[in-house]
Amino acid sequence: MKSHRKELWFEIPARRGFLNITPEVDECLAESGIQEGLVLVNAMHITASVFINDDESGLHRDYEVWLEKLAPHEPVSQYRHNVGEDNADAHMKRQIMGREVVVAVTAGCLDLGPWEQVFYGEFDGRRKKKVLVKIIGE
Repeated sequence: MKSHRKELWFEIPARRGFLNITPEVDECLAESGIQEGLVLVNAMHITASVFINDDESGLHRDYEVWLEKLAPHEPVSQYRHNVGEDNADAHMKRQIMGREVVVAVTAGCLDLGPWEQVFYGEFDGRRKKKVLVKIIGE
């Protein structure tokens, strides 16, 4: 069994945003040479997320509205975490959207379903954050 590890770095200029990172994950897989196995993609920051869903702008807008209802940013005083900070909502949004995804590798390709894409979700942006891609297999 082989393994391959790569760090991806993203900097979303806004506080929140979603970025399709499927091409970057595909590139990591090609670099690995692995034909059959698993790819783990995980956000290495507590206010960012990795998830799989459809690449559709209306859905992403719906996520933003839904997440803001579940964990509103303001008033920041509603959160105990926000003593000297203002990102408690970002921690909660990350918890909802998830830390990581695992995708099967079949014949050297990501084995995604119809319309599925891998996304980086940012909930407290404006600085560089790391995503780990770990691939194991043969």
